[in-house]
Amino acid sequence: MADETAKAQTALPGGDTIFGKIIRKEIPVNLIHEDDLCVAFPDISPQAPTHILVVPKKPIIQLSKAEDGDAALLGHLLIVAKKCAEKSGLSNGYRIVINDGKDGGQSVYHLHIHVLGGRQMGWPPG
Repeated sequence: MADETAKAQTALPGGDTIFGKIIRKEIPVNLIHEDDLCVAFPDISPQAPTHILVVPKKPIIQLSKAEDGDAALLGHLLIVAKKCAEKSGLSNGYRIVINDGKDGGQSVYHLHIHVLGGRQMGWPPG
């Protein structure tokens, strides 16, 4: 996790991201879900037994940069996260995380939702 924190301190918004390449199918992933608005796939650096990323196809840089017109898309992402959790058998619960900006631990500047589960989550989270 310290490695991700270090990445977040040097990550900058702008340019193409790994998520753009995944959406365009330039980088292969095991898709759990895909529709016209988003994709979902396992995180390559899981922080829990189940760690899924839900990524909008529209490249919103970060949640704090989202606009009022993105409300339906943001709601859709949460519904997809719920469906991915159900599909992955997370019937005892799960955690949804959106990192925003450097202090929030965001290391890729393309909004994405983390779905974490398969173990007891601690509190406070960070």
